[in-house]
Amino acid sequence: MSNAVYEFPLNEKVRTYLRLEQLFIQTEQGNHASADWQYIQFFNALFTLLDLIERLDIRNDVLKDIDVHEKNLVHWSQHPQIDSDALQAALQKILRLRDELKHAKKIGQTLKEERFLSSIRQRFAIPGGACSFDLPNLHYWLKQPTEAKQEDIQAWLSELGLIRDAIDITLSFLRERGRFSPSVAENGFYQGVADDKNELIRVFVSTNQGFYPVLSGNKYRYAIRFMFFVPTEHGQTSVDSAVEFQIANC
Repeated sequence: MSNAVYEFPLNEKVRTYLRLEQLFIQTEQGNHASADWQYIQFFNALFTLLDLIERLDIRNDVLKDIDVHEKNLVHWSQHPQIDSDALQAALQKILRLRDELKHAKKIGQTLKEERFLSSIRQRFAIPGGACSFDLPNLHYWLKQPTEAKQEDIQAWLSELGLIRDAIDITLSFLRERGRFSPSVAENGFYQGVADDKNELIRVFVSTNQGFYPVLSGNKYRYAIRFMFFVPTEHGQTSVDSAVEFQIANC
């Protein structure tokens, strides 16, 4: 049986974190690129990532979350059955991240000023704008030895390593706040109430039955509707039978 976890953020901050996480994963593929089109995909993801970082105040949001994580870890340290070594390692990691974030220069500024990246970035906003006649300097770079290209990519990604680590640990703490529990969506529909601390709804469900969940709502109340990937022969798009799934409120 094949299963999937669907994640639905309940506020804009977590929505941004999840988008950044996805873009970081896409840019990491540049470390394994070999064909020209794979490098082009890397640049697409990198420039989208930089656009998102430049528009938002990511640093302050992450620092606030790290402060909360620190308080929670200190509180958990009082529990008699806690793994103190693991807790201290996690605490040291978030304290290091907080200190480095506070003293780091503006995120992405070095990449924004990098000569080669700045010379090709604008063209990537144009559909099909990475052709050789648009960007001959890019195609010169693409024909360089693989080792040289990989060195450039690793150097560029290292400039974003700090914020990536911060996003990773923040989402890790968030996901661990909720535990999956079984539930049933009668007639393919489920309603839930979120408490003040819930920021993310996670749905674990089989993909073998031809449907997927869609969530609507806000930080107070939400609804999950299961939809057919392919409409039935009568054109029906929503599931009208009971659906067993698991849900975690994080």
